[in-house]
Amino acid sequence: MSLLVPALSRTALKAGDLALGVNVMLKRRLFNPLRPDHSIRALINVLKIGPFAGVIRLVAQTKPKAAAIVDERGELTFGQLDEQSNALARGLQAQGLRSGDVVAILARDHRGLVLSLLASNKLGVRAVLMNTGFAKPQFADVAKREHVKAVLHDSEFIDLMSAIPTTIPRIYTWVDEDDQPDPNIATVEMLMARQSTATLPSPPKPGGMILLTSGTTGTPKGAPRDRVSPFASAQFVDRVPLPTDGTMIMAAPVFHGTGLSQFTLGLALGNRVVFQQRRFDPERTLANIERYRADSLVVVPTMLQRIMDLGDDVLAKYDVSAMKVVFAAGSAIPPDVVGRTLDYFNDSLYNLYGSTECAVMTVATPADLRKAPTTAGKAPVGIRIALLDQNRRRITEPNVTGTIFVDNGFAFTGYTDGRNKEMVNGMMSSGDVGHFDAEGLLYIDGRDDDMIVSGGENVFPLEVENLIAGRDDIFEAAVVGVDDRDFGKRLRAVVVPGPDSARDSQEIKDYVKDHLARYKVPREVIFLDELPRNATGKLLRKPLIEMELHEG
Repeated sequence: MSLLVPALSRTALKAGDLALGVNVMLKRRLFNPLRPDHSIRALINVLKIGPFAGVIRLVAQTKPKAAAIVDERGELTFGQLDEQSNALARGLQAQGLRSGDVVAILARDHRGLVLSLLASNKLGVRAVLMNTGFAKPQFADVAKREHVKAVLHDSEFIDLMSAIPTTIPRIYTWVDEDDQPDPNIATVEMLMARQSTATLPSPPKPGGMILLTSGTTGTPKGAPRDRVSPFASAQFVDRVPLPTDGTMIMAAPVFHGTGLSQFTLGLALGNRVVFQQRRFDPERTLANIERYRADSLVVVPTMLQRIMDLGDDVLAKYDVSAMKVVFAAGSAIPPDVVGRTLDYFNDSLYNLYGSTECAVMTVATPADLRKAPTTAGKAPVGIRIALLDQNRRRITEPNVTGTIFVDNGFAFTGYTDGRNKEMVNGMMSSGDVGHFDAEGLLYIDGRDDDMIVSGGENVFPLEVENLIAGRDDIFEAAVVGVDDRDFGKRLRAVVVPGPDSARDSQEIKDYVKDHLARYKVPREVIFLDELPRNATGKLLRKPLIEMELHEG
């Protein structure tokens, strides 16, 4: 199909996408055809207060006593979440917050985070979901850029608050006495006390949320999520059969797009969502799967790797037979981890390729991953993917690398600082390069800006990383380009060895030379106990480029 789609044809495509999306949502039980009043009410709720609060309000109206979330303090029903967030919204109003204001939420996964999001939605206040791994400069820069009027945060982040003006009010979302919290700062429980739990009037317009990019190369950019169509959920459930009325283990952080999207969908499908006691622990995750007979698990790939690296003795201790969907997104999964996950969780792994800006792009199903462990899969309903060359002409041949562009009606509309992603004929650049195979499966070759030019040859690190990490004696690997007087850039491989590794750099080089072109062989191999990553598991390449270490 040509990228130059006439306006009428594009309109027809969108109408067709909508019809297909509705059909998917009916099949996945997001709509009940026998209760059209529920569907109408859901749409009204979403349009008035946004998708997150709208979902909670609908389920609270239809199943108020059903369990919604479980955290360290116990269980809350949908009805309790709805009523308590009404009270918190009034408490925030009493603190001077109004529709159109912006608040920052810096919290781990627990009821305080959920209630803060709900209350913000109900007030029409925009919520910036801050990364719990921020350093002070990043936190301060984002708070200033987004004009934050108040910060709701866990007490463990007290020190981070010194990076912003003292005139910005603070509210505790979770308190640990070991953090020596300031008794003069209100908690969400204090703000809820003695407030009415009745439904609030709808705000003039939904406040929406701002998700932040990974910020691996600097201050994260803000990507608003103000579009409130409920039909976006069809893109997730089309190729991922999330269970209904089951139990979801939420290991991924909710401040990340992966966690937020699946948390919202899980609740919309009537699931009980179990949080992970605020910090990820791989064995506790398995224990919770067994304890709650969970049928879905949401992770970022580094979490999945830590689970599978527990060892056969530990893995065998837990009954995970109820699992139907292991949902992973956020970065590439090493091929060996894909295979081990499929074996252990009985072919239930679904890997989503998406981004904060472009939303959903493709999904690899268990069948796709059995066939090709490194594939990103195929686009779900309503999404079109194209590969464009350097002149922005469409690539139609298989196994030819190009920049990935996506046509997704639910992509963002621009960063909060006014910048945008590259657009070509209505399609948005993902910033990645990739190729299709002969069967139409997409493969990600790397970030467009990760390409290394060494001795005049183009190298995308992911191919070399996957090869090295695929060895039985290697846990993971990263490949970066380092300045070189003769070659422009030389390849440096940074390797996390397993217990059986000989830690022999020349052996690694020879292994790459036996499998790939000579110019893809790293000239340096460095062994580390772990790779630097941010709070969502994204690899931080800059420290690997700047490190001053010797080989071996």
